[in-house]
Amino acid sequence: MRKLTLSIFISLAFLPLALHAVAVTSDTAHWYMQHSYDVLNYKLNLDVYSCYAAPFPGNFSAKEVVTIKADSVLNSIKLNAVNTSLLIDSVRLAGVSFSHVHDTLAIQLDRTYQVGEVINIRISYHHNNVADNGFYVSNGFVFTDAPPEGARKWFPCWDRPSDKASTDITVKVPSNVRLGSNGLLSDSTIIADTIYYHWVSTDPVSTYLITITSKAGFSIAKKYWHHLDNPNDSIPVRLYYSIGEDVANALNVVPQVTNFYSTKFGEYPFQKIGFATLNSSFPWGGMENQTMINLQPGGYSNSSLMAHEHSHQWFGDMITCGTWADIWLNEGFATYCDKLYTEYTMGYYTYKGSMNILAGYYLNHNPGLPIYNPSWAIHTPPTDLLYSTALIYNKGACVLHQLRYVLGDSLFFAVMNAYAMDTAFRFKNAVTLDFIAKVNQVSSSDYQWFFDEWVYEPNHPVYSNTYNIRDLGSGSWRVDLELKQVQSDPLFFRMPVEIKVRFADATDTTFKVENISNPQEYSFTYSKQPSSLVFDPNGNILLKQSTTVVGVAEPAAVPGFSLSQNDPNPFRESTSVKLSLPSESHVSLVIIDSSGKQVMNLLDRKFSAGLFRIEFSADGLSPGIYYLRMQAGEFTETKKIAVVK
Repeated sequence: MRKLTLSIFISLAFLPLALHAVAVTSDTAHWYMQHSYDVLNYKLNLDVYSCYAAPFPGNFSAKEVVTIKADSVLNSIKLNAVNTSLLIDSVRLAGVSFSHVHDTLAIQLDRTYQVGEVINIRISYHHNNVADNGFYVSNGFVFTDAPPEGARKWFPCWDRPSDKASTDITVKVPSNVRLGSNGLLSDSTIIADTIYYHWVSTDPVSTYLITITSKAGFSIAKKYWHHLDNPNDSIPVRLYYSIGEDVANALNVVPQVTNFYSTKFGEYPFQKIGFATLNSSFPWGGMENQTMINLQPGGYSNSSLMAHEHSHQWFGDMITCGTWADIWLNEGFATYCDKLYTEYTMGYYTYKGSMNILAGYYLNHNPGLPIYNPSWAIHTPPTDLLYSTALIYNKGACVLHQLRYVLGDSLFFAVMNAYAMDTAFRFKNAVTLDFIAKVNQVSSSDYQWFFDEWVYEPNHPVYSNTYNIRDLGSGSWRVDLELKQVQSDPLFFRMPVEIKVRFADATDTTFKVENISNPQEYSFTYSKQPSSLVFDPNGNILLKQSTTVVGVAEPAAVPGFSLSQNDPNPFRESTSVKLSLPSESHVSLVIIDSSGKQVMNLLDRKFSAGLFRIEFSADGLSPGIYYLRMQAGEFTETKKIAVVK
């Protein structure tokens, strides 16, 4: 799912004062996914005929058969059904009784069922004429939108992501309506002025991914996607759109992005590719309903949006998060896959620039929570928190970039392919521990430390590094480097770190060091004169703040406080300034945007007297004009700086 806007405001009332990782085992993670029965199939028969004409009422009648298999001995079950939206008329099973309170339909079964027995429960119900943000009706559009737990607003179900079921959906509509749903169109029957659409998904679907999408006067652009492993075999591509919309871009992008993801993660897993553009009532940028993706108005012109939603068919639909604590396996993955498609079509430089933008948004909007919050597995958080742009989408995607950096391209993409192709997860669910286990299995190494710090703990490292260049004589020089993390959270972030050393003869060398303690000191000896050192020159540790300070000799010669103009300016990747301090001082160095808002805190620490060079990167800064402000005691100075991409 792609959120419609990037601005997320989270009420502090929802945030615990401190939430750190708890010990979670694979067994406990999968325990969250279990209940007393397994839904095998939802068979729905909906009559929404009257919803397409003014005054566009939201009420409809329906019949449902829920087929379940007992996972334990049981004589009653509970389904989710919001009682302000749904009126239950009857539940049929010999001797059955039921009650409907709040969002729970409690059904007393006719007898005690043993493990493995299959039960068909028949339910007749009505949807009330209410706007419930689950079933949408307006101006000829009728569609559903269910994340994270809105399916219960339009049909009784076990509304958790871990219980997937096949679907069989028949919908009665006027003859001028085109309607799409999950799976394949089994048949459509026309009787006078009425069409009965019958859609069947034999592939299991999580309830929040079940949908009907329709409109009076919808047009359909048709194409076929040919399997890469067997070009003679194809599946339908159906793009639903309103008259006047241009679908030419989508007809090119959808097959191309399907090919790209198929080469990376295994062939497209389903029997149909479906997209539809909706109206302004649709609350998101896009929603990845299984084989029937919904987009905002104008969505067909947005290749990035389509790439994001389509990647969910692998990560989110084929493999669905086991609990809401694992939502980053859906949204972080899709956000990253969207950028991989950018890399494929526009090159690594554009990809990296888009990743820098994601990181910058996270750094400016970090809610101070870990990506994985174990309580979410049991208690679903508010929607704006569950789908936090900064935390789940952007930080989640950046974590995958950093995993790629740590593993290397070959191993990283081998991991992603192995995860997507593993039959333990395909058309099923996975939790975060499953993905970690797959990383460890494919790499033959233990990367639990990586996920402990980036997924199970909040925030990010703040580096305050120092280095000095010393002339040892006889044509030898030594660079002494101290890497130091100064974030307020005591957690240390272990990472491999790239270092670039530049030399006076305009050459340079780049290498990696393992940063495994805090602080950690390194020395490098050279037979030619170094001129400078750059920390993380390629910005691969996206989730960080950093400064690199160089001590320069002869502090007594420094006449007074000063801040030099940065060099280079404008700058693309990194730049540096010089601070002159005549006495020991507490120095603050911040970047302010053109509106006067502070967007980055570079320094806030005490320095001895001397001349210092401060190097900082453009990571997290969009192209534009900014102001660099230094404060040391009563001294303040500001310089205009420019970032280009």
